[in-house]
Amino acid sequence: MVGTITEHGFNKEQIEFFGSKFLIGNGFLGYRGTLEEYTKHELVACTLSGLYDQNGTKWREPVNAPNPFFIVAQYNGEDMSVLKRKPAAHMQSIDMQGAVHSRQTTFDNGFCIASRRFVSMADKHVMAAEYTVFCEHGGDISLNIKIDSDIWDLNGPHLENVSLNHKGGVFVYCANTIELKEKIVVAQKAVSAHAEVFETGSGFVIQKAMSSGETLTANIYAAVYKSSDEDIENCESAAIASVNASARLGFEKLLAANAARWQQIWDDVLVTIDGDKEAELALRYSTYLLLVSTPFHTSHVAIPARGLSGQVYKGAMFWDTEIYMLPFYCCCLPKTARNLVLYRINTLEGARRKAKEYGYRGAFYAWESQETGDEYCTEYNLNDIFTGRPIRTYFRDKQVHISADVVYGIWEYYKMTGDDEILLEGGAETIFECVRFLYSYSYFKCDKDRFEILDVTGADEYHERIHNDAFTNVMTKKALEAAARVIEILETKYPEKLANIIEKIDYVKDKKAIDDFKNKLYIPSPQKETGVIEQYDGYFKTEDTTPRELKKRIIKKDEYLGSPNGIAVNTQVIKQADVVLVTALFDKDYTLDQKLANFNYYEPRTEHGSSLSTCIYALAAVKCDLLDYAYKYFMRAAHTDLSGDYKLYAGDLYIGGTHPAANGGSWMVAILGFGGLRAYEREVSFEPKLPERWKSLAFRMYCQNQKFEVKIAHGSIILNSFACNTKEITFVIYGKKHKMQPGAAQTIKY
Repeated sequence: MVGTITEHGFNKEQIEFFGSKFLIGNGFLGYRGTLEEYTKHELVACTLSGLYDQNGTKWREPVNAPNPFFIVAQYNGEDMSVLKRKPAAHMQSIDMQGAVHSRQTTFDNGFCIASRRFVSMADKHVMAAEYTVFCEHGGDISLNIKIDSDIWDLNGPHLENVSLNHKGGVFVYCANTIELKEKIVVAQKAVSAHAEVFETGSGFVIQKAMSSGETLTANIYAAVYKSSDEDIENCESAAIASVNASARLGFEKLLAANAARWQQIWDDVLVTIDGDKEAELALRYSTYLLLVSTPFHTSHVAIPARGLSGQVYKGAMFWDTEIYMLPFYCCCLPKTARNLVLYRINTLEGARRKAKEYGYRGAFYAWESQETGDEYCTEYNLNDIFTGRPIRTYFRDKQVHISADVVYGIWEYYKMTGDDEILLEGGAETIFECVRFLYSYSYFKCDKDRFEILDVTGADEYHERIHNDAFTNVMTKKALEAAARVIEILETKYPEKLANIIEKIDYVKDKKAIDDFKNKLYIPSPQKETGVIEQYDGYFKTEDTTPRELKKRIIKKDEYLGSPNGIAVNTQVIKQADVVLVTALFDKDYTLDQKLANFNYYEPRTEHGSSLSTCIYALAAVKCDLLDYAYKYFMRAAHTDLSGDYKLYAGDLYIGGTHPAANGGSWMVAILGFGGLRAYEREVSFEPKLPERWKSLAFRMYCQNQKFEVKIAHGSIILNSFACNTKEITFVIYGKKHKMQPGAAQTIKY
């Protein structure tokens, strides 16, 4: 049993939060955790993965489909809605085992509503709901069911040429997107074994005079298709056929098929923490939220910054994917990790277009990337909360580390999987074009005989247009090293194919120059006296204060603290981990004293204004042997979407929703941090440091396409190699090598 997340009681103030908290989905679409009687005013959303639209000059964002699960129950002519009548008891839950949303509501007149719904992981187009009412005292019942086409959009509307037709017991909604004219179809069918189902001009109605203690159940089957779906000639016919097939199978069989597919996934990703059920549940919930937004079906999109919980951040993919999420997939779901890497390869042309737009060569990846890889981050991304005027920000222009992050992701995937084909299918070309851009962007200082990277925005984000940002420079160095290693690998294994790649992108002359760039790139180093790395040139000259003191200067609650005019700009207060992100990811490059010095310096100066921050401080704390700190920050990260302790607004910009980066980051802390997992090209190492309260940490993992079961306890590791494995893998436990043959099991003391 994976676990259930449950909330009791009804509070209108929590509607937005619960919509995110109880999200269901299958990676093709996400359906917010709203109640059946809710409308766009309660932020109902059925968000489609990979389908974007722009209405005029508004921001381009993912398309929300109409809601096929709108139901209002009437009892003796009165709407039984939590929005109109306060419930005597109310419960909402998610059974994470199969991503099933449930609600139970009892009103003071004895009328009860119980529902279950899911988005099928077995068939990406299928949705199903079961809606049951119970009448304690008897009376006239009416269930009004329709496709609600009054859609919540942040920058819409996005659909035109709308029609609603009734065909053979199925309601079919059809529309086209405004920008690309893509067709969307939502089909709906309602059935009931307890009463006749009537069809009106806009939906289904089920009516019954019920006796005391009687129940009435309706099953609603829905299907969502779009014209770009692969292997679909007519999405309207496909949607109708789908709901009719679902109705023939019935709710329970559909649920069983969904549960079976979810079980296959959980078999690979479930983490067990003996001795800490709270941490275990929080980590599993974090994993669940990643999975419902995972595009298992395609390599043409990745995971948006707010998952599939809505249209926030334009539904765009950020650096979050490579740094915070990809490690989970590389370890547990390598086929899906491959899709995420292929997304960057597939959008290489968009990155080339962006580099050319700014006058550079190579591939400058989008800060906010959508399906084509073009840049959809606007120049004016926020509004001044005092004047209402747009603020010029430099997220899209100056966060050049994104191209280095893409290289990092490809290389980490390669180390874990040994997948040569990914390099030959565009991975090597992508890496070479990214480092070509970084070289093109850099400056050579003749008097210092070194390359520098100037006028950037680093991981911190509050401080824009700075010089020699530590994270940017280090990530660039790592990208250059990865590019050099890829050349070595391909020269050894596939020399002709390497020659073809180099010829195709005219890389011969650049190769020598980029080697020089790698050798002479300036890397900010720990100061001799303190061991602290300066985050960027001149950082130590800014005002030294703390987030608590800084926030005393806040005039309006949601004012943005960062560049260009925020109160943090001329101070050492940072939004999220920057230097500490470097020491966490590349801890072997620094001594323990240096890691401690940087943790102790930057931790009190970090505002944690992003959900990306606490997980990295947890990971860094493990590397510093500060396990109490690490556990505290781990629990904060893993509870991000459970507690709702996150910012809803940046200035006046709504940024609510789920937080996949924090979800993936929580897994990183547990497995890469406390578990001590690290991948090299030909082997895997473990240096565990479990929290004292954890008796053991158990999980499954893949390495070089081989599957293993791992159980880490204090002082020992049990490794099981699955019998289906085909080759030997070397595990290094605190420096000692242990070879694992297929089907073997070892208990190793450390």
